[in-house]
Formats: sequence, C-alpha cells, structure tokens
Amino acid sequence: MEAFDTYQTPLSSRYASKEMAHLFSPSNRFYTWRKLWLNLAIAEKELGLSISDEAVEQMKANLRLTPEQFDVAAKEEKKRRHDVMAHVHTFGTVAPAAAGIIHLGATSCYVTDNADLIFLRDGLDLLIRSLTVLISRLSSFAEQYKSLPTLGFTHFQPAQLTTVGKRATLWIQELLWDLRNIKRARQDIGFRGVKGTTGTQASFLALFDGDHDKVEALDKLVTKLSGFEYAYPVTSQTYSRKIDIDVLGPLASFGATAHKIATDIRLLANLKEVEEPFESTQIGSSAMAYKRNPMRSERVCSLSRHLMVLHQNALMTSSVQWFERTLDDSANRRITLPEAFLTADIVLSTLQNISEGLVVYPKVIARRISQELPFMATENVIMAIVKKGGDRQEAHEKIRVLSHEAGWQVKMEGGENDLIERIKKDEYFKSIWDELKDEDGGLLDPKTFIGRAPEQVDGFLKEWVRPVLDEAKEVVENAGKVELSV
Repeated sequence: MEAFDTYQTPLSSRYASKEMAHLFSPSNRFYTWRKLWLNLAIAEKELGLSISDEAVEQMKANLRLTPEQFDVAAKEEKKRRHDVMAHVHTFGTVAPAAAGIIHLGATSCYVTDNADLIFLRDGLDLLIRSLTVLISRLSSFAEQYKSLPTLGFTHFQPAQLTTVGKRATLWIQELLWDLRNIKRARQDIGFRGVKGTTGTQASFLALFDGDHDKVEALDKLVTKLSGFEYAYPVTSQTYSRKIDIDVLGPLASFGATAHKIATDIRLLANLKEVEEPFESTQIGSSAMAYKRNPMRSERVCSLSRHLMVLHQNALMTSSVQWFERTLDDSANRRITLPEAFLTADIVLSTLQNISEGLVVYPKVIARRISQELPFMATENVIMAIVKKGGDRQEAHEKIRVLSHEAGWQVKMEGGENDLIERIKKDEYFKSIWDELKDEDGGLLDPKTFIGRAPEQVDGFLKEWVRPVLDEAKEVVENAGKVELSV
C-alpha cells in the first residue's frame, strides 16, 4: 500500500511532509470518494429511500482500498475509460449489498469536486499550522537579535543602520499577512454538495418524487456529514473554478514572501553576516572545497517561483470554463492543485529548518559597520562642532573634503575607511576628539544609529505576533524541529 499512500512525484517523495503527501495520495483520494458515497447513502436512507442497513454497513467496513482493489480499479478504468465508474464498480465488489445504490442520483463531480474541496480545506489547515510555527521560530530570532546593529541597505547600497532583529520583523510581518490570507481562504471554502449533472438537482428531485424539501434536506445533510458548515448555493456540474483561484492566490503570495526572505539570506551569506545551517560534513561544491553555498535558501527561491506560477493555471482554467462545464480543466487541476500544496509545504518546512539554525556573525557585522559608519556619522560630527561653538557651514566643508579623501583611500587604494583618523588629525575638530569613540554613547557608537529598532521589535512581537501564537499555543509548543535529509 505504500505506493498508494503518497502523492508520487520526485518533489513530494523526497521533501514533502508525510501528512501533505498522504492528503493528495491515491489511497486518500479514493478513500474520500468512498466516504462521500457512504455519506450520500446514509442521507438518502434517512430521507426515505430504500437502502438497507447491510448496504450501509458493508460500505462502512470497506472505505480503505487494498492493493487488490487498486488492481481491480485499474482494470475497470482501462475497460471503461472512466475513473469514477471504475471505482463505483470496484467498491461494489467488496460491498455487494450496496452495489446497486452506490452513486445513486450523483454525477462524477459529486465525488471528484467534493473530494477536492475536502483536500483544499485540509491542506490549508496543514499550511496554517506550519506557517504559524515558522512565525514562532523567526520571532525568537528577532527577539534574540533585536539590539544587534547591522548595516541597512537600500538599492543594496549601504544605508542607515538597523538591527538584525528588526530586519527579521519585516519577514515576519509579511508572513503574518500570508497567514491572514490563507485563513480567510480556509474559512471561505464551502461544499459543492449534491447538485446533479448541471447543478439543477433534477436527478435527486426525481428520486424523491418531486419533493423539493427533501432534496434541500439531502444537500444539507450530506454537507454536514462531510464536515462542512455550508454548501455553495448554486453550482454548475462543478464547483466554480474561481474557488481554486481564491485558494492558490494566497499560496502564490506566500511564495513571494518566501522568495524575498530566502533572497535576503542568500545576500547576507555572501556578506558573511548571516548564514543558513551548514552541516559539518556538508559539501558546497564538488570542485571548490571551501564553498558554503546557501542551498536551502536557493531551494526555497526555486520552489517559490514554481508556487507563484501555479496561480496562473487556476486563473486561466477558470476563465475558459464553458457554460455548465468543460473537461479541459481536469488534467490541469490534477497536477496544479496537489503541486501547489506540496510546494508550499516544502517551502515552509525548508524555511523552518533554516530559521532554526540561522548563524549570525556579530564581528563580521561590526567590521562592515566600521567601514561605513564614519560617513554616516558626519552629520553627528557637524552637530557636535556646532554645539562647541563652531560654524555649521565651515564644518560641513571640512568634512566634505576629508570624506572625499577617505573615499579615495577606500576606492582607489583599496584601503580602510580612515575618515575618523583624518578628523582626529585635523586641529579644527580638536574640541570633539574625545567624543569620537564607538562605545558608551560616543559619536561612533552604532547603538546611537539604530533609532527605535529594538523598541519596534518589542512592540511588534507583543502587539501583533504574540496574539497569533497564543491562539495556536499547543501547535507551536508541540512542533519539533525540521530535519532535512538533503
């Protein structure tokens, strides 16, 4: 049975969680079909149709397919060229008392579409859980490094200082929005219900001799038995493919967030300031033995692009559904929907693994700050001179000249930024020489350049993150670390 318990692709078999891979597996798909047939039979029996207790019991006892039943279904499908009818007949072989009433009044989309809605619902639940854990891990990282100054970048050029923890809150905020969007999509999912071949419920109206109340009751009862709060009020043969757009949209948006986070980490790895986990025996390159490639982050970027693109499939498929339905959606959706969830699942688990092992190099960070901070401190130097009675314009001109000289030293000579040494040698600045230090609130103390970054981290975690994590306290506390085999 193992081959039928996992959605089989190179992607899922190596990296996806067992729960997500099983959710979209043949075993679970056809189990769900049988459960839907059982729910329909129970509801029809309750509302007065002639269905025996034995039929219901035989169906209940045979919801799980054996390898032998998979073989029977494969032979039936080859003969009938219809997967649903192949499984109707296969189910009847192990539930003979129910063989004549399985799928009674239903169309294929009763099982295929309702099953897909179950998979979307349960898949979003799994993603919500994993995303919450990732937010928790990154929040711990942000808290730990909330006060560690680091060089900020705009246009990937040196900018004003921030902190390592404050930068992480930018990632977390986008993940919180993703969590909100995915939860909204989850809450909006309804059930197709029992609607018949073109959505008119004509077959069920015939079964109940024109009793509209019983047809409505049947729809509500099957919806309840299948674990949904409501069914879509109107459908065609299928549920609207716009639902797929609404579900895959938040996943694609999360893909953009994940790509941004992983790209930042890749850039930081190049700067040697922050690195993803790297095992002691891990090999970065077959040729260059010294390399420490950010392969996990690169994998996140690669898969995130795939995740973002899958949303386009849902958009295009929805747009070309003719009237009550066409079948050109089927093959596309059988690939797109599982791949979207499996890809999102793998991206989340990889990001969690990265977040649980991020390595920060404070001395490298401090060295880069020391190379850029002298230029950033020039305004503070000018203000300090003015406070000592100096002329702002004169101080500005002297700083300008010294800054250009130091810049020449860095760019043309390949030397260190010696602006502060030049200032210390210029008698004009003698009155503030003792203030030119990088600690205890001196003009060059990095902590004086980070603004309210630590306080922003504290406030953000308390007001925005903690309430979300408190709602899922048990999930966060019980979540283990993610181990990646490769």
